[in-house]
Amino acid sequence: MEIAQENRVDREALLDFVRPRRNLVLVTSRADGRPQASPVTGAVGSDGRLLISSYPTRAKVANLRRSPGCAVMVQSDDFNGPWVQVYGDAEVLDGEDGVEALVDYFRSAAGEHPDWEEYRQAMRDRAKVAIAITIDDWGPIATGGVPPEFAPDEEG
Repeated sequence: MEIAQENRVDREALLDFVRPRRNLVLVTSRADGRPQASPVTGAVGSDGRLLISSYPTRAKVANLRRSPGCAVMVQSDDFNGPWVQVYGDAEVLDGEDGVEALVDYFRSAAGEHPDWEEYRQAMRDRAKVAIAITIDDWGPIATGGVPPEFAPDEEG
């Protein structure tokens, strides 16, 4: 039987946990106040912000331009693996600022590109934007399972 766990960590341990993970769920606020959840991929940028690549016409981008507060659930590749929820304010970066943030995103997620100018031009051609989230709070790194208070004791 799996026992649920919660591990509270400092910022460095949080970023160490998030860096290798790409599967995220971004939660933004719709104009009517209801939450909108978007499955995305992301990476921790060189400045410690969480970076997500998107398009300017996506609802998440419109939501963040209107109201930058957001939450992100960072998941493990294994659905039953550990996860953490982070909170912060997002900045939508477009134009050349967005292109350079997307270079940082790519480097963080995949390493060096064989032709950075080609990559930059592809981002311009596709009008891509970068969402940069400054993390200001986070929950514990958690795993699912039975809450400890409901787990059977050693005696059964």
